[in-house]
Amino acid sequence: MSGEPESPVAVVDDERFDEHHERSGRHPERPERLAAARAGLYGTLDRARCQQVEARDARPAELEAVHGADYLAQLRNALDGSFGHLDADTFYSPGSQEATWLAAGASAELSQRLMAGEAKRGVALLRPPGHHAEPGHAMGFCMLNNVAIAAQAALAAGAERVAVVDWDVHHGNGTQHAFYADPRVLFISLHQYPFYPGTGAADETGRGAGEGYTANVALPAGQGVETYAHAFRTIVLPLLDQLGPDLLLVSAGFDAHAYDPLANMELDADSYRAMASSLLDHVDRAGHGRIAFMLEGGYDLGALQQSVAGVASALKGERLELPDDACGPAGQQAVERTRRALAGKWQLGDGA
Repeated sequence: MSGEPESPVAVVDDERFDEHHERSGRHPERPERLAAARAGLYGTLDRARCQQVEARDARPAELEAVHGADYLAQLRNALDGSFGHLDADTFYSPGSQEATWLAAGASAELSQRLMAGEAKRGVALLRPPGHHAEPGHAMGFCMLNNVAIAAQAALAAGAERVAVVDWDVHHGNGTQHAFYADPRVLFISLHQYPFYPGTGAADETGRGAGEGYTANVALPAGQGVETYAHAFRTIVLPLLDQLGPDLLLVSAGFDAHAYDPLANMELDADSYRAMASSLLDHVDRAGHGRIAFMLEGGYDLGALQQSVAGVASALKGERLELPDDACGPAGQQAVERTRRALAGKWQLGDGA
């Protein structure tokens, strides 16, 4: 389904992100990922319609809205201009401190520009990724939580409610924990489960005032677009419609693609195009149109390029409807567990 061309897209992209790399060059989270994402984005969207958002260092207040001051000081000291690892998964290099602070600052800047009305759509081609970064420690290739920092920046800029949809195949544990007791931010994650990092069960729904504002669609391995469509129609879109967020942020990992080497899902580029289209339809129905897609995972370069191109096609106005959501019993049961866990807070349907 094609529509009219969309409004200009604010884009974060900086060559300094490429300076974050593991010494051997064999780590799956490598600079070539951005080359693939750039090819997918700019091969689909006319560069003349992309508004460049210059990356800048994150400000202390922006970082401390998500991360503890002690952790930030420790991280700065650890990223000392050499090669090393913060844990078995999370490396650093001479360019990592600059890239990490720029990615976080650019995320905040993009969010603020959308809230100010300078653009409606945004794409952030970021490295390092962020959604595993906890308030107090790094993990899973991530050091600062870019999407959480962007969400806090939107709140500081006047948003009353923000939603984060995380479709990375790995659960966004850091984002969940940043907002677990905060009813201003709705966090929705669709992820393979059980899987790394071990969090994200359906019964993890928030704490205190934030109870019901965390939604985990914990899916068994091997699920395809029909299951994701069922989850979108049953959980994701009803939650967004009922909350009415002022800004929608997408933790856009592309590692649920069938070709990805680090997971076991069955999506393809059209799957991401359809999911992106449905989220664009939501912000259009809401009347404000504000949405940003922020790069997280995705480790097969060809799949990453094609999937980013799918999202770019939706941004271009070439929308694709979610397919028939007649998924198998395992997918239906997983979505039903999430629906039951949230039923006391929200009106959720059966996906029909």
